[in-house]
Amino acid sequence: MASKLHQFGSKAVQVSEFISKHGKAYYEELLEKNKQHIVQPPTIEACQDLSKKLFYTRLASIPGRFESFWKELDGVKHIWRNRKEFKVEDAGIAALFGLELYVWFCGGEIAGRGFTFTGYYV
Repeated sequence: MASKLHQFGSKAVQVSEFISKHGKAYYEELLEKNKQHIVQPPTIEACQDLSKKLFYTRLASIPGRFESFWKELDGVKHIWRNRKEFKVEDAGIAALFGLELYVWFCGGEIAGRGFTFTGYYV
């Protein structure tokens, strides 16, 4: 455990040295590439105004999302009503889709833990 802590500390030092050398150049390059998205003048009031616009725009999009949800649900109901026409190929596609979702979920969990497996201490 102590060796892992020492390795982490040395990696943290390396990262902080890299950021201190290259951080400003990266920051300036990033701002230059995305200057069309920067509101002038960049003030606190402009940020607050944009925050309100984002909030109320998202709020205004709820009815459209609600309508899309009900359309999707109607599609599922239609498939359920016509389940006698459901083919093996459709079941295979649905199973693969479900498997893909499960793998993405598990992969995300593992990545979120720093690519460690719970219960295994190496």
